Amino acid sequence: MTPPRWFSPVALALVILGGMIGVAIRAVVVVPLAAVDPHPLVVPAITLVINLLGSLLLGVIVGWFADRHPRARLFLGTGVMGGFTTYSAFAVQTLSTSSASPYIGIILVVVSLFGGVFAAVVGLAAGRRIADRPGEVERPEDAE
Repeated sequence: MTPPRWFSPVALALVILGGMIGVAIRAVVVVPLAAVDPHPLVVPAITLVINLLGSLLLGVIVGWFADRHPRARLFLGTGVMGGFTTYSAFAVQTLSTSSASPYIGIILVVVSLFGGVFAAVVGLAAGRRIADRPGEVERPEDAE
């Protein structure tokens, strides 16, 4: 049986490899910081920062590569950023935080959702701007 046309072993390998790298980067950040400060809000705060940063970087990746370099987008976007960010930890930490402090839980949800969308918009704009500048410095006479 031949695999469906949409399936690509290379694409799958790129996503898996990128995901492993993203998860490792997140672990390198979260584990030491969580061990230093046992406060119950440290890990949710770290997860929030990681998810906001990941949204920004994913926006840059998608805006920069657009439809070009699909393998790089798979590796960096779906793989690395998908492994680096974490919805499941956000969901569990929101429930845990909300049960201890409902107001902090609501703030966590609002900042995560709206902040993530805002970061992605900023990242997309930045990525598109990078893509529009192929590396050459524009001379003033070329701008006219």
